[in-house]
Amino acid sequence: MHNAIGRTRTITDRLDPARAAALHATLGLAGPPPLAGDTLPPFWHYIHFWEPQAPSALGRDGHPKTGDFIPDTGLPRRMWAGGRLDFQHPVRLGQDAEKTSTIAAIDVKSGRSGDLAIVCIDHEITQRGQTCIRERQDLVYRADPDPDAPAPVPPTAPGVEAHCRRATFDTTLLFRYSALTFNGHRIHYDRDYCANVEGYPGLVVHGPLLAQLLIHEAEALLGGLRSFEFRATAPLFDFEAADLCARPDGDILSLWVRGPDGRQCMIATAT
Repeated sequence: MHNAIGRTRTITDRLDPARAAALHATLGLAGPPPLAGDTLPPFWHYIHFWEPQAPSALGRDGHPKTGDFIPDTGLPRRMWAGGRLDFQHPVRLGQDAEKTSTIAAIDVKSGRSGDLAIVCIDHEITQRGQTCIRERQDLVYRADPDPDAPAPVPPTAPGVEAHCRRATFDTTLLFRYSALTFNGHRIHYDRDYCANVEGYPGLVVHGPLLAQLLIHEAEALLGGLRSFEFRATAPLFDFEAADLCARPDGDILSLWVRGPDGRQCMIATAT
């Protein structure tokens, strides 16, 4: 498995303004959507660089099967645990861009909830020969839940925010975001799969969607964005509202997502 470290692939995509307009509408943003030639808003590259696979190439969870680019860890449950983004130069809509992905690290270990594997992937977005975005993506693979094991206790979110905005979610938002990111992960739309296989009480709100909402908050508060780092700490479900919280901490903006029961679902920092 560790011989996969250093494995690289590149995808070229023309950044379609129609997808940006669709995400703009999906998120209910004010004002006109970005047009061809405009700067792609931060993290919106996630709706581009699709990797379509035939049904036979998908795993039980709707994601592409591991064993090709990402090695097979023998652990079936996947989540995007966090990452870091450095925004170095603008990315322009309506133009070709390249995304080069490299497997940077693989760490297999035992945690409180059983065996897990952390797969770290570095992404580089380039356009016209210039590096625009560098990204580290941390994926976690876990064993199936043990029905006899006690439920994990999520961390409690801070209550000292300087800024706070309420966000709500529903099945339509989750479906449209899955479609725009070409994400077939069944935890976001298949309620029976969530309950019977993954052990969740509802549909899981995408970690990248929560990160995207925090990025919008950070950009508005900072007047621009150079870097963003985030880590998912507990799932949020489609029937729950959440608070998007932020607090300046010197030159760094601290952000977090607080669930309705006070649990911390995500933490982040931005500059």
